[in-house]
Amino acid sequence: MTTFRDHFSTNNAGYAAHRPTYPRILVDVLAKAAPGRALALDVGCGTGQLSTLLAERFERVVATDASAQQIASATPHERVAYHTAPAERSGLPEASVDLITVAQAAHWLDLDPFYAEVRRIARPDAVLALITYGVLHVEDAAADAVAQRFYHDVIGPYWPPERRHVEDGYRSLPFPFAPLEAPALDIEVAWKLADLIGYTETWSAVRAAEKAVGRAPVETFHAALTEAWGDPETVRPVRWPLSLRIGRI
Repeated sequence: MTTFRDHFSTNNAGYAAHRPTYPRILVDVLAKAAPGRALALDVGCGTGQLSTLLAERFERVVATDASAQQIASATPHERVAYHTAPAERSGLPEASVDLITVAQAAHWLDLDPFYAEVRRIARPDAVLALITYGVLHVEDAAADAVAQRFYHDVIGPYWPPERRHVEDGYRSLPFPFAPLEAPALDIEVAWKLADLIGYTETWSAVRAAEKAVGRAPVETFHAALTEAWGDPETVRPVRWPLSLRIGRI
């Protein structure tokens, strides 16, 4: 079993406040593919960005994360039950789940035991969806150039090796399930300067860079982004391409 490495609990409040929300059309696509809408399991739920959206389409959602701190910061919802649990031990009965999702977390999992758990709890024709989003794009050339340089060049060496799976849209992860067609979707938000800076502060590579070389590279990035952005109250579109691997279990 892989030892759980918690890259995010040191900034739970920032994670909850600044991670982007998934588009509702994603949940519509998954709910339509599922054999029923009684129960969805959201694995590696973080602070519940996807879990609460699933609750709009499913009667009950169980949301699990290996980080107790993330669960403690999760957004409450009357149809979402949050639990601290590893991905391979959901605690759910056999053949009980219509949809299993893993959003922006599959690259951290020990997939063999997780997939065994998926097969155990899935009802006939249930659906598994691995969801990830890659590098952001700011709809402003100057600001986007600053953000891209920071991501790739400044903190690039500090990303965990698992990050490569995110960047290739999870195509390098094994996925032994009958594939379903996945639509092309984006996450789209309208952000001010502070929103984008807050989001970058949730990156695990930023934490790693701080430990290695201090805050100077991050502060230099903030200054460069502020100059490129202009008026900090200006709202700019920011987009992430979503990558989906959806399969029938």
